[in-house]
Amino acid sequence: MASSSSSGLTFKLHPLVIVNISDHYTRIKSQSQPSPTSSAAKDAVSSRPPPRVFGCVIGIQRGRTVEIFNSFELLYDVSTHSLDRGFLEKKQELYKKVFPHFYVLGWYSSGSDAQESDMQIHKALMDINESPVYLLLNPSINHAQKDLPVTIYESELHVIDGIPQLIFVRSSYTIETVEAERISVDHVAHLKPSDGGSAATQLAAHLTGIHSAIKMLNSRIRVLHHYLLAVQKGDLPCENSLLRQVSSLLRRLPTIESDKFQDDFLMEYNDTLLITYLAMFTNCSSTMNELVDKFSTAYDRHSRRGGRAAFI
Repeated sequence: MASSSSSGLTFKLHPLVIVNISDHYTRIKSQSQPSPTSSAAKDAVSSRPPPRVFGCVIGIQRGRTVEIFNSFELLYDVSTHSLDRGFLEKKQELYKKVFPHFYVLGWYSSGSDAQESDMQIHKALMDINESPVYLLLNPSINHAQKDLPVTIYESELHVIDGIPQLIFVRSSYTIETVEAERISVDHVAHLKPSDGGSAATQLAAHLTGIHSAIKMLNSRIRVLHHYLLAVQKGDLPCENSLLRQVSSLLRRLPTIESDKFQDDFLMEYNDTLLITYLAMFTNCSSTMNELVDKFSTAYDRHSRRGGRAAFI
């Protein structure tokens, strides 16, 4: 790995990408580490290496300026080092419908440093982008470090020991934000349970309600599962009317995992995000218009006073 890039590209990173990667890592980590009961199990869980997450970064490249606006997740098998290309093409097509000017600029991952296996993913995306960008987020917390734990890599062809090899090189970047993103990031930053404010209370109540609903659904599904096992073993009598009701409930579950549901859900989700962004832009435009009106009124008064004084 070389120290710095020599391509001369300027990278601008939007905070939405950092929020997406952090959320992706937090969800995968919480799902892969269940809460153990014994101290030995806790030690075993704590000794496991943190999971890695993978995804694509999208944005716009204008000349020598690369601006990374958004990101989405990827399905990558770490054991076989295989990338689900069908899932990637489907996500890329969905984002193209909402953001037609955004292109796949590269990919992201989590970890303390770039690994040799990362080059395989990097090369696999070269058929989409000839020179993809690799964004690495270090999830470990270092309170002494004030800079963002985000590193952007480019790939360059270097001759090492007489053999041309593709290696990662570091690139500098700047954080680029718009008014809507600043408002969103500020709103998310204030949603802390320790604040005790109304926003935090509403968030805690909302999350508690979702947790209770999922817990109740899980318990009722377990009741049905135990009942079906008891009927299969012959411990309980077989009632056809009850089995028909159970079958009717089970037929509804696979529709949630169908491809059509996923496409419709992602489309509606993207439309909702777009409406939210438009509402933020409208609010910002209204505030700016009010500021311009106040400035124009104050400037007109100042001009009239100056004209009277000059006349006198």
